[in-house]
Amino acid sequence: MDRTAIKSIKAHQVYTNRGNVGVEAIVTTENGAVGRALCTSGISVGTHEVEFQFDGGTKFRGKGVTRAAERVNNEIAPKMIGVDAANQLEADRILLSLAPNAKAAFGGNAVAAVSAAILKAGAASLGIPLYRHIGGANAMYLPVPGVAMAAGDERYGGGITTPGGKPTMSIMAYGFDSFADASYACWEIHTRWAEKMKKKFGGLPNIRDFISIPAGIYSCDREIWEDMLKTIREAGYDGRIGFQMDVATDTYHNKEDGKYYGLFDRTPKTKEQLYDFYMRIIRDYPFVIIEDPFNEDDYETTAALTKESGIQIVGDDLFTTNPERVAYGISKGAANAVLLKVNQVGTISEALEMIQYAYKFGYAVMPSDSRGEGEAIADYAVGINAGSIRESAIGPRGNRFLEIEEELGSNAKFIGARGLKGFRNQLRADQLRADQL
Repeated sequence: MDRTAIKSIKAHQVYTNRGNVGVEAIVTTENGAVGRALCTSGISVGTHEVEFQFDGGTKFRGKGVTRAAERVNNEIAPKMIGVDAANQLEADRILLSLAPNAKAAFGGNAVAAVSAAILKAGAASLGIPLYRHIGGANAMYLPVPGVAMAAGDERYGGGITTPGGKPTMSIMAYGFDSFADASYACWEIHTRWAEKMKKKFGGLPNIRDFISIPAGIYSCDREIWEDMLKTIREAGYDGRIGFQMDVATDTYHNKEDGKYYGLFDRTPKTKEQLYDFYMRIIRDYPFVIIEDPFNEDDYETTAALTKESGIQIVGDDLFTTNPERVAYGISKGAANAVLLKVNQVGTISEALEMIQYAYKFGYAVMPSDSRGEGEAIADYAVGINAGSIRESAIGPRGNRFLEIEEELGSNAKFIGARGLKGFRNQLRADQLRADQL
């Protein structure tokens, strides 16, 4: 029997750093290689994401996943024995063929965990790093990383639905020669920021190292951006660090009147007013990335902002890593980057298909580990030669990137500002701000 063939698959429910429990799948091959992968639900979940299977009831507030794990053990595992873990496309094809609608039948979380575990087992069985298994000899670029800064959704009213701490604000370190240098700059700024916030209101990092800012500290988010910019300048990185913001606007969107409530300040905003607001803050602050600036089905306004803003506009809830939604967005010119969350769509193969389609039409792909990928997101990012990544400059994900950079040696390439869509526009904006000082 092929030594890279699947010998066993097991799954169980585990705790995660996202608050909710998740499904962990463990794939073992005939030559003893093991791949473990976790799939969990995120803080904010788009309505177009693949549907997860939860236990319901009161335990874990209805979000338990023991049934999804049992489906892996009892329905998926027996039929996947002998499948070649080193052939991801074929393994995923078989996985999706086990039921007429496998993701609905087993749960998107069950399917995603198994697919990702097969990917890791395949790499281990071949004795190669995960990024090399994904990208082959072309895997060499390290993305522009960031670090978390501010979060909290109760500052100005709390939104319409449960925003889960959104908007979140981060910094992106693009003006450096290596990932290691960018990582250190992020660490220094985040450390200064945490000290500043502690003096300001006793705040400490608590949402994946975001500083959760309560109501009453700031009257509007412009004051937060002023403090962020001041911190960057105090650290001596002006013009080399930009702002990234995940707005998750759908959680502030009232579908009855079309306005956004509790977002950035206490003033309700029409989409036209919100559009004008974005254009002003892009002019006034070093924003390089804005994610989900409008509600998840507003392709037209997102397209207009993408064209006029000249920065990286990322679709998360807008696209949900779904090839059909990405194709539609591309036809409209909506956003210029796709947030990659493998578990939003289901299998590794489907995610890779979406990535190649996005690249074909000039879109960037920005990986995020918010569905349980953990430090493996670094391998995903290098494997697909992503230009930027959500946060990941420090902590376990940063450590993995540093390990990869060291392993690649002289072949490692940190593309810096060129990894961001619209970077030339941003550099011009940086110079204009510098001239005004």
